[in-house]
Amino acid sequence: MCAWKPYVLDGEAELSEATTRRSGPREPEPGSGAREAVRALVAESWRRSERARVSRDGAAPTELEEAEVTAYREGHPLAAAMPVIRELLGADARDGGHLLAVCDAGGRLLWVEGDPATLRQARRMNFVAGAGWAEAAAGTNAPGTALAVGRPVQVVSAEHFRPPVKDWTCVAAPVHDPRSGRLLGAVDLTGGEPLAHPHSLGLVRAVARAAEAQLALLAPPPPSGRLRLTALGRDEALLTVDGRRLSLSRRHSEILVVLAHRPEGVTGGELLTLLYEDESVTPVTLRAELSRLRSLLGQELLCSRPYRLTAPVDADFAAVDRRLASGAVAAAADAYAGPLLPGSAAPGVVRLRERLADRLRAALVARADPRLLADWAYSAWGEEDVEVWRALCAAVPAAQLAPVRARLDALEAELSSGATGLQRPLPHTRR
Repeated sequence: MCAWKPYVLDGEAELSEATTRRSGPREPEPGSGAREAVRALVAESWRRSERARVSRDGAAPTELEEAEVTAYREGHPLAAAMPVIRELLGADARDGGHLLAVCDAGGRLLWVEGDPATLRQARRMNFVAGAGWAEAAAGTNAPGTALAVGRPVQVVSAEHFRPPVKDWTCVAAPVHDPRSGRLLGAVDLTGGEPLAHPHSLGLVRAVARAAEAQLALLAPPPPSGRLRLTALGRDEALLTVDGRRLSLSRRHSEILVVLAHRPEGVTGGELLTLLYEDESVTPVTLRAELSRLRSLLGQELLCSRPYRLTAPVDADFAAVDRRLASGAVAAAADAYAGPLLPGSAAPGVVRLRERLADRLRAALVARADPRLLADWAYSAWGEEDVEVWRALCAAVPAAQLAPVRARLDALEAELSSGATGLQRPLPHTRR
């Protein structure tokens, strides 16, 4: 149905032209030793499929019967986004002879819609609602692999793990809960040769973002009295209380960050050590700051013994932390607007800032996604981060390597002369 066509995608480690010329349009088999002919993303997916003991001769399993599918998808969070997904992709699927599919976070297909003739062909490989297309169940495929790696994926014909799927091309992107960052599932386009194009990946990525935006609009507003704290990339945090938007002083920003991180509360002595480097600062100074903050927030929102906030806090740095904990690295990187209160020297804030930045950096390096690494490397806080530049140099496609290599060489030359940021605090730890 589709000839194997590698494309160089922005942010995707696709086959280089030289590799294409050397290997030709052959179809290397998983486990055949021909992995040098495919993208690293695909080779890694094949290895995961083999470790999961996916049978190359099998078919995707049916995990939900028709009645179960109907009940399950009616209550699924992505049901609320389906009108937007259909509006943006439904006509393209029907007119192009493709299928629009949406799966849950476990890879179970909940909706499969589109061209009737293509639907009939897809049934032969059990690409139907209720079938399990997680990578561990069906091998390398766009929805399953997108869920496995946490980012948009295009899988072109011979890149599929199972022979019956090699006539197809698919593109998919994960969808996350816009508030919690929890992975909800993926949106997918499956069909023939026209999908083997870089624009298809961008289209599906945009539709996934639109679905998340729709879910955000439909989400119930936070309860009255709930606080929203924005502190990433800002020296002075913003606080929203019952519709009031408050710009905080630097010291009040530090206090709110510490209390948001410690909802159970902290003693006056603990708060003093978390906020002040200078050990000569007295409790009287701290009590004065807290009194001013209480006047700003309202007497009922800040209590003492221990000091704590009486309302739940939606903090942007905590949302990034939750997404990292759930394995949603791309979503965490997208939500990271910069270091936490970058100008703060408060010991408690510095520890939080360094921990969050280091966790995110480590996840980006381990993920080896060129787009995510580039976002960090070209940011104000990552411009001297040699470790990330090295990872980007290893991950970027050959056609985009030259400027990355030049920047890395310059940083390593600075390192050898003792002038690089690796020998002084990185931007996210500077005081």
